[in-house]
Amino acid sequence: MRSIRRGEQGPAVTEIRSILVTLGLLSSSADDLFDESVERSVRVFQQQRGLSVDGSVGDETWRALDAARWTLGARTLDFSVNNPLHGDDVRQLQERLLEMGYDVGRHDGIYGARTARAVSAFQREVGLYPDGGCGPHTLAALRRLGRKVTGGSPQKLREEQLFRQSGPSLVGRLIVIDPGHGGNDLGVVVPDGPLRWTESDIAFDLASRLEGRLAAAGMRVHLTRGPLATEAPSDLDRAQLANDLQADLLISLHVDGHANSLAEGVAAYHYGTDNGVTSTMGEQLAGLVLREIVARTGMRNCHVHAKTWDLLRYTRMPAVRVDIGYLTSPVDRKRLIDPMFRERVVESIIAAVQRMYFPSEMDVKTGMIDVSAIRLALSQ
Repeated sequence: MRSIRRGEQGPAVTEIRSILVTLGLLSSSADDLFDESVERSVRVFQQQRGLSVDGSVGDETWRALDAARWTLGARTLDFSVNNPLHGDDVRQLQERLLEMGYDVGRHDGIYGARTARAVSAFQREVGLYPDGGCGPHTLAALRRLGRKVTGGSPQKLREEQLFRQSGPSLVGRLIVIDPGHGGNDLGVVVPDGPLRWTESDIAFDLASRLEGRLAAAGMRVHLTRGPLATEAPSDLDRAQLANDLQADLLISLHVDGHANSLAEGVAAYHYGTDNGVTSTMGEQLAGLVLREIVARTGMRNCHVHAKTWDLLRYTRMPAVRVDIGYLTSPVDRKRLIDPMFRERVVESIIAAVQRMYFPSEMDVKTGMIDVSAIRLALSQ
């Protein structure tokens, strides 16, 4: 859908206003005008939900608004292969099941096959017909029973145990590298005399360098797009590719831009919400990537942030997005156009990926891992 912005009118705006009133972010829905108060409320909602804050309602913000209108018990929840239900009610169900020890995977508000299997397991345990749906009887049983799991987040414990069991070697692991934008979508564009620097080109160059180095370390590597793509894949398409490949990790590469040329630095993002829901291993990977880049390049640390962007939410493996500098900053631009700097960024990411698989007793200090030794170990 096209973005709905301030100044527009119509039924879509009426529905947006109605949802914002339900969420307590707007005082009145008795209008069909996208005015200043609506824009302000949309910005608050986007901030709360970990979305890009622009005050307009595009695809991603609309899906989040549509999900936010539901609370657990307001509708019957069923699994559909082709059109899975989304909503805050699904997320609340997933959190409840996780507290009781059932494995729903990531509590992301998507009623997928794993959630349906967890519901079926619960239904069998309490003597209900195991159809995998959550209707009034299942909901009543959930409300009657208390928490089973103690000693930490069940999902966190599962994710960490999976990584501990898999060993430190990178050989044979599958990673998806996602160069942002592509095709006619150039991302941030900055003219520089007779030249023009684009986010799309820099991201692809970084991805290509990373592809070669990780392949040399024994990993299986896939890119989400090529250099000559005529159209940029959507974030949903990129996430689906990684899921179809059953990737172990996904790393999305971007550079940033800002109207203020003083803005500079590197930031990393993982899936997470304002109420504490997070991808545990995604958060760990984001932190490792950020710290390694800062230590090896000297870039300003803009920290790790939780976001609910589609690319991070819909992937089924640890996934991060890294914004490596501001192309609009003279300081960062000078770095980004230097091939040697891009090599240091690539080495930083390789070190972070390797550290993801190290047990705590094998880990090394940030900036100290010898990336060349990873390839040497493979050749021996």
